[in-house]
Amino acid sequence: MIALSRIVSVCCLICYSIAAHAVSEVSISVERLEHAMGTAKDIALKVQLTQPKPSVTLHAALKPAEADVQHKPNAWTQLDLSCNLPQRRSVDAVRCDNGRLKSARLDLPFNLDINHLFQRNQLDVDAALYLKGGSFSDEAGLHAAEKLSGVMAIALKREAQGWRWRTSLDWQTGEVFWQPFYIESGGHALQAAGTLRDDVLEVNQAHFKINRVGELDADGAVRLSDFKLLDFNAKLPKLDLGAAYPLLFKPLLGNTAFNNATIDGTAALQLKVKNTELQSFNLQLNDVDVVDINNKFAFYQLNANIPWSYEASNPVRLSYARGSLLNLPLGQTEINAEVNRYAITAPNIRLPVLDGALSLSNLSATRLHNEWFWHLSAKLEPISMEGFSTQLKLPRMLGKASAQIPLVTYSGGILTTDGSVVLNVFNGTATVTQLTMRTPLGIAPKLNADIALRNLELGELTRTFSFGAIEGKLDGDIKGLELQNWKPVTFDARIQSSPGKYPKKISQRAVENISALGGGGAAAAVQRSFLRFFEQFNYGKMGLSCRLRNDICEMGGVESTAHGYIIVKGSGIPAITVMGYNQTVGWSELLARIERVIDGNTKAVVR
Repeated sequence: MIALSRIVSVCCLICYSIAAHAVSEVSISVERLEHAMGTAKDIALKVQLTQPKPSVTLHAALKPAEADVQHKPNAWTQLDLSCNLPQRRSVDAVRCDNGRLKSARLDLPFNLDINHLFQRNQLDVDAALYLKGGSFSDEAGLHAAEKLSGVMAIALKREAQGWRWRTSLDWQTGEVFWQPFYIESGGHALQAAGTLRDDVLEVNQAHFKINRVGELDADGAVRLSDFKLLDFNAKLPKLDLGAAYPLLFKPLLGNTAFNNATIDGTAALQLKVKNTELQSFNLQLNDVDVVDINNKFAFYQLNANIPWSYEASNPVRLSYARGSLLNLPLGQTEINAEVNRYAITAPNIRLPVLDGALSLSNLSATRLHNEWFWHLSAKLEPISMEGFSTQLKLPRMLGKASAQIPLVTYSGGILTTDGSVVLNVFNGTATVTQLTMRTPLGIAPKLNADIALRNLELGELTRTFSFGAIEGKLDGDIKGLELQNWKPVTFDARIQSSPGKYPKKISQRAVENISALGGGGAAAAVQRSFLRFFEQFNYGKMGLSCRLRNDICEMGGVESTAHGYIIVKGSGIPAITVMGYNQTVGWSELLARIERVIDGNTKAVVR
């Protein structure tokens, strides 16, 4: 807009010069003008001095210095401008109607009002540009606008030590896409004022309003030679998170777990920057509800006071009334920690889960080289397996589960555990070792682990899954487990009877279900007429294995035979042996068999 004002000022000077010679019309043509900022060509200037409204019209083709005209002939932008000129140099304003900047990807119709250009023989610009339904786009499709209307005003005055300026921007209507942000309507405004001395641009006061989102007050200074931020202070007293999330935050969260949520509540922020370094901030969250649309997490009535200073440590407080994580309900929680520059410590944090809690101790987190590093110890206080299985939509489990996690470390996007994670379930233990998780909060998390099951009570386990009664104990090993996006892709798994002496009984229904797991080729080695007289049988050992690769499970049992494998090997009287013959099965088919067994919709092949 300053450039347009200068063009108009030149036109005025021409008019004043030629008016004294009683000339009624002047036309000037220039083939080409070169400047460091760009090039102009085909310049046609026409001045008409007929009364009562002298006027000037200008047409030119413009090209910024960085545009490659040789390879992009459409890089030229056509400028058309028509202005009514004042009859006296310092009295009347200049109004330019129906101006236009137009190219292949740009169409900006505008009006330009110049209240004055000079005061006391000094350049003193006071002008306003009115945009009327403008549009633009770029070849990459990363920036575009449609039906853009608004007003930009600027005042620029020369002073002894530099310049004093004032500007305002009123975005009235139109939509803008500026990768990755999309703003679908107007109603936004900016007012700012400051000075320009040497190469330092000072903003003494700025007020920025984002429609329905909030208002920001700021001041600061920028060195223009290297665009170094010398000072910046900002205050955002009330930010509507419900409106700000889709407009400002979600576009920046595309590859995180937080990119598909709904947020309600308000936030407040103050921050201070000195010589491009953040000096302090204070973030407050007030009655915020955060809910993931895919039900991964939810927090309700979240409140927080998070102060931070480069010079001093500060207490941090965070609380929520309730929530959920992977459908597990979370109870009321209060967290107190201390932040010291780029480190956070908390001696103890208790997170109620179901009817128990996850207790974290010795939590320490540090941010170095733009990466987070943290470690903690954890203890799972006993929680109801019945409630756990219900919330995760698993078969109903009984009993309690507890765990000890000696040390959890997160570094470089990878979560690892030192030592073993021990779960107490079904009166036995499940021990997880070599546990690592990559991008645990990303859109495609990956988990690796080894799992050892020892002395699980088969009676409690089979009652939980409505499998049919089995007495005994169960061991299991799942080695090389790999989950991608929480779905298994690789493992070597084997479950079998625990060693030792204890009662080993299996019901007729359990025999039928185990036979069904073996597929259509599985059979119980006992006569049909004999089977119906007994409700349960003795067994010596049982086991089943699966080696999962490429969605195919290679099956095995406790022993191999010429044509298959033994799943249950009988012992004593009455005894029963269950054989399996399908040595490969698709993983999805095996899951379907397990689901049918649990639902009770199976019939064994018995002969």
